[in-house]
Amino acid sequence: MVIDVDPLTNLVLASPVVESALTKILESNGGRVVGLPPEATVKQAALEMRQQKIGALLIMRDEDHLVGIITERDILNKVVAESRDPEEVYVHEVMTEDVVVIDPSRTVRDAMNIVTSKRLRHLPVVRDGHLMGMVSGGDLTRSIVAQEEEVIDTLYEYIRGAYPA
Repeated sequence: MVIDVDPLTNLVLASPVVESALTKILESNGGRVVGLPPEATVKQAALEMRQQKIGALLIMRDEDHLVGIITERDILNKVVAESRDPEEVYVHEVMTEDVVVIDPSRTVRDAMNIVTSKRLRHLPVVRDGHLMGMVSGGDLTRSIVAQEEEVIDTLYEYIRGAYPA
């Protein structure tokens, strides 16, 4: 890892961690996207989430046309809390249609700012209208922590004098 150090003050100029592109997270996730058509029932969505051990599903028309997202909270608040039958309610009735997305060239910092400011847990990654994957707040946090650990290790080596001059 290369760290930018101010030659006059010997202070780190910026952390490369939160400036890395989202494509690295997508690659580590394997690009796996789990989705359902809008005509699926909420019960089908809940079963798929349980089977895949995920908290949200992308609602797709065709292979990569994103039309919405359904989350555990959507199911809880819009179906369970209203005593609606999950076998009778369709995903398109309770999904979020105005999905916030991000381009894969944007940084982890950009994604974290969006997730934090909009209070989201899942952020689909879309380039030129083509769905590339989805990142979660947990994915972003793990990425930052792993890379910050590298920065700490490098700084420790620098302080010990073992860092190449």
